Amino acid sequence: MYLEIVTPEAVLLSAEVDSVSVPGVEGQFQMLNNHAPIVSVLSKGEIKVFTHSHPVNSEDLAKSFKRDATDSKILILPVEGGVVEMKDNKVIVLAD
Repeated sequence: MYLEIVTPEAVLLSAEVDSVSVPGVEGQFQMLNNHAPIVSVLSKGEIKVFTHSHPVNSEDLAKSFKRDATDSKILILPVEGGVVEMKDNKVIVLAD
């Protein structure tokens, strides 16, 4: 699936990924390929991007991302909130 993470300042990530986990208002949830369409508000927390089949080069990442300590193919982005939309295997995150 394709993931775009956008802030008011810049596009932080635009890449093919395996899945993404986001901090929903009622708890963390994960979206995989062919997930049902969804729009949700995000709360403060971490977005986790799983890139096992689709490696992302460090040069392509914004400085805001960290790599997971136990698995370097998991990217972590802290957010204060935002909105996520999943439709037709494309996820767009508008993050604060």
